[in-house]
Amino acid sequence: MNSLGTAILVFANSAKQDLANKHIPKGEHLFDVLTQTTLKKAKKTGLPVFHFSDEDQVGVSFGERFTNAIASVFDRGFSNIITIGNDTPHLKTQHLKHTAQQLAMGNTVIGPSIDGGFYLLGLQKSNFEVAEFQNFPWQRFSLYHQISLWLQKESSELIKLPVLQDLDNEGDLQSLLSFSTGLSISLLLLIIGLLKINRSLYNVKQNFSSLFPNSFLYNKGSPTVSFI
Repeated sequence: MNSLGTAILVFANSAKQDLANKHIPKGEHLFDVLTQTTLKKAKKTGLPVFHFSDEDQVGVSFGERFTNAIASVFDRGFSNIITIGNDTPHLKTQHLKHTAQQLAMGNTVIGPSIDGGFYLLGLQKSNFEVAEFQNFPWQRFSLYHQISLWLQKESSELIKLPVLQDLDNEGDLQSLLSFSTGLSISLLLLIIGLLKINRSLYNVKQNFSSLFPNSFLYNKGSPTVSFI
């Protein structure tokens, strides 16, 4: 079978399942928006995009379901895969394009998340082993460290992207408000609504006069989400 190049795997549950798994009450609409936004960013790359929701996943544990999804895309004939979730709002199309370029050069790519995991993984088919992947400490703080060590041994070079914030609970939503650069106004308003924050109550490190200058949300400081 001829190689089909690079594909993007969006491994993201349905909004209903995300609501059951994550500690963000009344967040179903947020999860749906995050998934649709992520898919849109992925499709802008021009690469083939495969979305594995909970209805498509096979396996008992998270590690099994995730590994089987990756294997399924590789089995379609692709030589490289970029896998992402739906819970990293600062992820940009540029991250995906840059990853595709690095994969074409024979490198492996990882995007670390603040919680010790990763929000993006760019894999060569030659770097992927089902048994090895299933045994990684999935959904634990040590995941990034252990998978990075393994990839450094398996690949010619491991490229690391900027550290980004992912969303697992209400505390993560609060953190995003301190790093609002690059997020859409509609998403920020949705987050603010979920946290029941308004102009008179929100005064942690900034107030709404700085968050809404001239009626537009903006935050000048966010060094961890910049991308060149």
